[in-house]
Amino acid sequence: MAQEWSLPGGWNDYDQTTAQNCVKEAKEESGRIVKPVKLIAVQDRNHHNKPILATNVTKIFYLCKENSGEFVSNDETDACDYFALDNLPKLSLDRNTKEQIEMCFKVSKNPNWQTLFE
Repeated sequence: MAQEWSLPGGWNDYDQTTAQNCVKEAKEESGRIVKPVKLIAVQDRNHHNKPILATNVTKIFYLCKENSGEFVSNDETDACDYFALDNLPKLSLDRNTKEQIEMCFKVSKNPNWQTLFE
């Protein structure tokens, strides 16, 4: 199977806020130590990603500042890289779509971004 890429993310642990979980997932999956600086969006997964799931999953996107860290291959992630919006690799569309990544690029260039929610 061809390698598919996605933003770092995962299930929110019961004892962590969504921002704390964002930091944890970034570290686990990319090796990066990050600080969430802006809430980008809160989305119902079934409205944006396929396949439709029988359960409701809420996706929360944060803009983060990278502080440090280095990638080490692990059980969840084979590789870590940055890509230009016009040169995205094959995406894991059940995890994130091109439209969701475009949204994240937009907020990084707009200091007046208003959080999207549904």
